[in-house]
Formats: sequence, structure tokens, C-alpha cells
Amino acid sequence: MSDDASSTNPDSERIDDEGGDSEREPALAHADPDNPYLRDPDTDFAPIEALTPEDAETEAAQLRDAIREHDHRYYVLADPLISDRAYDELFSRLQELEDAFDLDTETSPTRRVGGEPLGELATVEHRAPMLSIEQSTDADELREFDRRVREAVGDIDYVCEPKFDGLSVEVVYEDGEYVRAATRGDGRRGDDVTEQVRTVRSVPLRLRGDYPDSLAVRGEVFMPRDAFREHNRERVERDEEPFANPRNAAAGTLRQLDPSVVADRPLDCFFYDVLDASEVPASQSETLDRLREWGLHVNDRVEAVGSIEAAVDYRDALLEDREDLNYEIDGTVIKVDARDARERLGATSRAVRWAFAYKFPPRAEVTRITDIVVQVGRTGRLTPVALLEPVDVGGVTVSRASLHNPEEIERLGVDVGDEVRVRRAGDVIPEVAEVIEKRAAGTFDFPEMCPVCDSPVERDGPLAFCTGGLTCDAQLVRAIVHYGSRSALDIDGLGEERVEQLVDAGVLTSLPDLYRLSVADLAALDGWGETSARNLVDAVDATRTPPLTDFLVALGIPEVGGSTARNLARAFGDLDGVAAATEEELQTVDDVGPTVAAHIAEFFANERNRAVVEELRETGVEPESLETDDENGGLDGLTFVFTGSLSATRRAAQELVERHGASATGSVSGTTDYLVVGENPGSTKREDAEANGVQMLDESAFAELLEARGIEYPPVE
Repeated sequence: MSDDASSTNPDSERIDDEGGDSEREPALAHADPDNPYLRDPDTDFAPIEALTPEDAETEAAQLRDAIREHDHRYYVLADPLISDRAYDELFSRLQELEDAFDLDTETSPTRRVGGEPLGELATVEHRAPMLSIEQSTDADELREFDRRVREAVGDIDYVCEPKFDGLSVEVVYEDGEYVRAATRGDGRRGDDVTEQVRTVRSVPLRLRGDYPDSLAVRGEVFMPRDAFREHNRERVERDEEPFANPRNAAAGTLRQLDPSVVADRPLDCFFYDVLDASEVPASQSETLDRLREWGLHVNDRVEAVGSIEAAVDYRDALLEDREDLNYEIDGTVIKVDARDARERLGATSRAVRWAFAYKFPPRAEVTRITDIVVQVGRTGRLTPVALLEPVDVGGVTVSRASLHNPEEIERLGVDVGDEVRVRRAGDVIPEVAEVIEKRAAGTFDFPEMCPVCDSPVERDGPLAFCTGGLTCDAQLVRAIVHYGSRSALDIDGLGEERVEQLVDAGVLTSLPDLYRLSVADLAALDGWGETSARNLVDAVDATRTPPLTDFLVALGIPEVGGSTARNLARAFGDLDGVAAATEEELQTVDDVGPTVAAHIAEFFANERNRAVVEELRETGVEPESLETDDENGGLDGLTFVFTGSLSATRRAAQELVERHGASATGSVSGTTDYLVVGENPGSTKREDAEANGVQMLDESAFAELLEARGIEYPPVE
């Protein structure tokens, strides 16, 4: 990405960019240089049980300060100080301290992992109106805007900024601490997305420097383009519909009722205006400088210009660089710089008079379809793709475009030879939008048999699926990669390229072949040595007795992720129980509705799938059953919260009750049954338990409760 657009504008001035320059912002300008956690830690943490509450509070404060600095360096300045592994260690340690000593705070970095799901999004009023701006793709209309502005307020300067294609939000800080976020909505009221935005790493939970006592800022939440592509790839692998473009991905994510879902998706945020503050900067240029000083993420493609023609040049230069940016923009925004001039210009009921959006032309071009191929995904879904005469669409050469599914082909009436319009809305995979000129005699005849394994194709609404199951070669690579993915059995060294090589070489002809791999067979292949071969064989062998939850995810049953798999394991106990369950029985499980129940039942009813599962067992794979129906009733339906230090680790205690049918949550609510209180507990959870009438157990009483149900405590780890 070029940062030299200002060189084309003789009367432009680059506004200080966002970061990484050590002369502008020393590495530890906002952190105590004596904090031991600012560099890669080479420290063995003291055992939790050895800490006093005072020691824990001091250490937690240091960890919070360090993690905030690391977040700022990584997500805002793109200049990290420590490795990802070291960061994860610090974050885990802070979580452990806060859980053991009830030290969590509203602005703790650990709050970014997402809280309890919300029932609905409340509506809130903005601190100041979030108005629209006039917009056009016509440069003459921009010049007319300039004429009106200068006629009203005289000679002025402008600030030019990218027009982000994301979701506009208001974020409010009081005394430097994050308190609220809301979508733009109708400009005066929006959806309360406080918990969702809290999970976005580039949004600070505490401001830096000399900030105003009260501050409301405007920003744009977006999904970076590289992260969007990766996220869409993962959705397709899970047989979920991919997002059309990064804007849809950001908007759909931010309106999720479960903040933990938002935390798992790669959102970012640029800030660009002060809506309301106890001290308001005198210009847009100063505003951007202050936003940076306060630790807010500000875009680096911003310029101050002295004429409207320089603003036109800025827009044209940014259009040329558009495809090199890692975020979506659909134009530029030209703003009057001086705030007093803005106030004199004022606003209409819906739009300000001091800004103009000079938009880019739409991305769409006409070309001809040279062929249509049908691809087969991991779950057997068939996706038609149009091969095109190469065409430039928004600066990108496009030679392939999605036709999505058989129903879309029928709607378009498209076939090989037709002239079509291809579009790229945002960073969408190019798609065929419409037929411009019909050249073919009819409509593409969608195959009735799988083009790879010749199994029958079945239609499910607008979609089509190969019925070959796990024996279809096209599905095999993706199935094996998913089986070994981090969300499933986490087999290190089982990436897509390596699996493709093994399948092409005939070493893997089925999923169970994973457990027949030998060091000799692997070491004989190009690019392999005895060490890498041994590592993979050992990694595969280590998964012969996987947890039932992980194994259910690994099988790749449509719409069965970790949460659903865990609920299935609790409900049925073992693999045979899940496989034998009827759709009606499956629907009694939490998080399993009619559609998911049908997917599960159909998966295990498929003869090929059953044969693969049985063959896996013959190779020695036997998922660990989950104990849920103890002789004395187990812990089904109970909810536990833990505080303080226990004989077992916190995680072991949580996993123990979950194995026996209970839920373990991080905070006390009216649905909590027991608060287990260990040594050196904090006060927050106990106060919440008293307020909600929740029974509190010391560790001895907790052990007696488990023993009465035939459960050994502490668990053997």
C-alpha cells in the first residue's frame, strides 16, 4: 500500500499517520518501563495458591497494563512487542488471577472474550446526532459543494479521508473508560452493541494520554479483507453460507446477540470524528491527532488539502490504490477542516453541510462465459462456477465467478457462451449478476450425478449435494483437513497442501487411512524426512481416544460445532447413543432444532458414513464416552460458578462438573445453583450469590455433594 498519494497534490499536507514510528511514539510511552510483562516473559508464574490477595491484585494490575499496551501496539500501531505465544500466556494468567481472586473489572482485557448472550438489542439515544452526508460519483457535484461552502464561509481548507464500507458506530467514554457503543440506526437512536464492540481489540477499554472527562466518538467497524477471506473459507468448510462482502460480515457480526460469537470474528475499527466531548478540538486535523493520542485507531490515508481540485486528485489516487488496501472503501469523504466554519455551515434535518462523499464508480463489467464447472465441497455441496473471458473489474482481473447454486442458474437462465455482467460488491468473490445477451440455446444442465465420484446428486431447496459421503475423492481432502483442524482433533501438520499430496500419492484413500500411515511410507515422499514423518504419525496416534465432543465435530456433520457437539455428548453419553438417536430424540437436546436434528440423523443413516465410522473404530479409534447419567442422578441441569483457589485447578473442577451434565459459568446469576468458594476468594461473586439467593459451598461441602452422586473429587488429571 502506497502512502505517497500526497505527492500528486502540490497543495496537500499529509496528516500524521497512525503509528509504528519510534520518534513519534516511543515504544513504551504509555506504560511503566519496569513492568515485567512488557517483553517476552521468561518467568515462571508463582502458584495461585501461594499468592496473597494483595500480591494477586498487584500482579493483575501489571498484567492489565501490559496487555493494554500490547493490544495497542498490535492492533493499532501494527508494531508488536512480544510474540503471540507470550501474549496468550499473559492473557491466560490474568484470567486465572481474576477468577481465583474475583479481580475482574469492567475494563479488563479479559472482558473481550464475550459475556453472556443477550435476549435482544436495546435501543439507545446518541449523545449527538450521527447525520448523513451528501454524496455523488460526479466531480462537478463536488465542485458545486465547494462553491456553496466558500460562498458561505470564505476561504477554507479540507481534510480528505477514505470512506469506509463498514458499520458506523458511536463509542462513549467517561473518565477515560469505555461505557457504551451503539450502531448509527436512524442517526439519533441506534442499537446498543456495547458488549459486542467491547470484544473488538482495536477499541480501547481505557483511553490513553490527556483525554476529556466525557467523550463520544464516531468510528467504522469493519472486517479486514484478508480476515474476511479466511473467515468465509472457514464458513464454507462448515457448510455455512459465506458472507457476500466484508460490510455484510461486519454488520451481521456486530448484531449477534452472543458477544462470544463476535469475539471469535476478526473485526477492526477506525475512528474519525468527535461527536461530543467536554473539550472539543478546534479542527478535524486536530481531532485526528487527539484521537491517536487517546489510543484510538485512526486511518493513515488522510490528507489536509487547500483546494477542491486537490481533493479530486486525492480521490483519484486512492481509487488507484483501492485494491491494495486491506479494508473496503467505496469513495472518499471531504470535510471542512475548521470546526467554527462547520458550525456556521450547519446541517439539514438529515445531513451536514460541511462534508461531501465523493464516491467511486461501481465495480461491474461485461464478459462472456467460456465454461461452467461444478466444484464439490467438504460436505458434498455442489457449487457451480463460471469460467470467464478475463475482464478487469475494479482494478482486478476476474476469470472466474460464482453461480452459487442450481436455483441461481435457473433464475439467471445462464449457459456457456452467454454475455454476462460480473460484479464485485465489496470484496465479494466475483459473481454473475445478470445475463446481458443470450448466446446459448438454453440453460446450463446441472448434473444429476457427482462429477467426481458419480454418486447421485440430491437437491435440498436451492442447494445440491453429492450423496457419496466420505468416500467421494473430492470431499476426502477437505474432510481430512477438517478432521485434523484445531476446532476438531487438532492434529499438527495436517494442512491442506500436505493432505492433497497424500491423497494424490494414494497414501490416503479414506479417512481411516490416517491411522494406517507409516513413517516409511511418508518418508519416501517428496519433501518429507523421517522426522516430519514420525511427527505426523505420532500426532495422529495421539487422537485414537479423542473426547466424544471433539470427535463429533471432526466428523464434519453439517451445523454441528463445538457447542452442539458438547450438548449431544451430555445428552447421549457415547457415540453409539448419538448415532442411534431419532430426529425427535435429537430435538430434545439444547441447541438442536429440526434442521440440525435432520442433518445428524441423515449423517448416521448414510451407509457410507456409517462404514467410515466403523472402519475408524477398527483402526483403534474409540471416542471417550461422556459420563452424564450417574447412578445417583449426576449433576444434570445444575449450574456451578467457582471462586478462589481449590485443591484442583479451576479448569479441572469446571470440566469435572461438565462431564457429569452440569454447566460451569464465569459469573453468578439467578440461574446459578451453587457458588463454590475456595481459598482467598474475592467479594463480587459472593455478593452476587447473596443478592440472587444462590447457595454457597466451601470446597469440603462441594466434595461431599459430588461424593453423594458417586463422583470422585478432586479429579485425577
